[in-house]
Amino acid sequence: MGKQSRNALVTGASKGVGRGIAVSLAKDGWNVGVNYCRDEAGAEETAKSIRDLGREVWLLQADIGFSDQVQSMFEKFTEQAGTIGLLVNNAGVQTWKAMLDLKEEDWDRTIRTNLKGTFLCTQQAGRLMQKAGGRIINIGSGANKAPFPMLSDYCASKGGIETFTTVIAVELGRYGITVNCVAPGAIEIERTKLEDPDYAGEWGSRTPMGRVGNVEDVAHAVVFLAGEKSDFITGQTLYVDGGVFSQIPWFYDYEKDN
Repeated sequence: MGKQSRNALVTGASKGVGRGIAVSLAKDGWNVGVNYCRDEAGAEETAKSIRDLGREVWLLQADIGFSDQVQSMFEKFTEQAGTIGLLVNNAGVQTWKAMLDLKEEDWDRTIRTNLKGTFLCTQQAGRLMQKAGGRIINIGSGANKAPFPMLSDYCASKGGIETFTTVIAVELGRYGITVNCVAPGAIEIERTKLEDPDYAGEWGSRTPMGRVGNVEDVAHAVVFLAGEKSDFITGQTLYVDGGVFSQIPWFYDYEKDN
């Protein structure tokens, strides 16, 4: 990649996995656009970490579920950065509620942010990358393929993102643009700690690798797919889950029998 193409935009980068991805990309030599919706203070913290690494950073406020805000965000990004070589579609929300009780507005918010937002940002980035090529990486989930009760809206959006990834990889390959999906498993972040005080213990005990994941695990996969060594990889989903979603609920104790 040329010098000018080392500019990345990461959505939902004010905390958690998004922040980890943004900072890891900066460590790998990328300048980073840090998108956030409401958490300006968190975005500033992410930006400071990037500046401390000697990379350029641009703060970009936008709710990526709305086309006018996405268009404005990309215009601001290109005005400041010049070009874009990488888009990471990370921003996402969910509603913890049984499907029979799920409100239409909750469903719409999740699909609009997670799935429509990925489409809107990918469309803008794809248009800008047509001449020089680039990378688009969508952040999926174990919910791409595993059913999570109480998260029907989230599962629907993430499954859609995985299929969207394959279609767009075919469409954009002719322009030298790769499109892949990174699907984290159980990752310990601020949100998941609030869901379960013993999140690491609960999920670590169920994971073949014997531990819960962290933001660096996800970020390392993104950095790889963003780099030159992944030139011929596109349309793929890379599960970063320690093997937790590769197993089925065996009726016997595997560890005891082996």
